Amino acid sequence: MLRFIKDHNKKGQQAEQIALEYLQSQGLIRLYENFSCKQGEIDLIMLDKEFIVFVEVRYRKKTQYGHPLETINYQKQQKIIKAIQVFLLQYPKYNHLPCRIDAIALHSQADQEKINWVKNAIQG
Repeated sequence: MLRFIKDHNKKGQQAEQIALEYLQSQGLIRLYENFSCKQGEIDLIMLDKEFIVFVEVRYRKKTQYGHPLETINYQKQQKIIKAIQVFLLQYPKYNHLPCRIDAIALHSQADQEKINWVKNAIQG
């Protein structure tokens, strides 16, 4: 999956692409990728039936120093929530939809790549 890439930004881009393809295989529809504003960034914005889903993608090669989801600390959560608020102000056509913040964690385990999808990972 990601083991041969050395550049940090390329790893992140590839992790986001893998997460996007995984979520699409689960029936979600891509709306936007890498929404960025001065308050923060949203990796993926998807549609899951009637929900607009904001997705944080995290990658770690190994989990010996912690799971990728553990890197979503309070400050990161606040940045994501503020970025979502900006997104909804810029795209009011989505304001009528209920929102959810999910996380996708990618990591290697026993030489196999693992994907963990956590719905409602961040409450805001």
